[in-house]
Amino acid sequence: MVEREQVIEIGVAVAAVAVMLAAMLTIGSAYGAENSTLSPTGGQMLVGVIIGFIFLMTAVGVGLAYTLNDPEDDLDASDDENGDAQGTA
Repeated sequence: MVEREQVIEIGVAVAAVAVMLAAMLTIGSAYGAENSTLSPTGGQMLVGVIIGFIFLMTAVGVGLAYTLNDPEDDLDASDDENGDAQGTA
């Protein structure tokens, strides 16, 4: 069975990819030439969309990590008895 968190992660990732594909299609149709090539301005915009997608996915990953992290999971707590992790290897 798929957990709730996984469904949220899948939905957000699919939505982000759909936004990128829509932007790429828009640039292709607006800056495409008659012989199915992309103009230099369109190429620069396409590179900008790819860079924007990288930043978008980074922000989505960080946002999901903070949103889906349960405080009762104790992910931030140390496994050491005295709470000092300096001596661990």
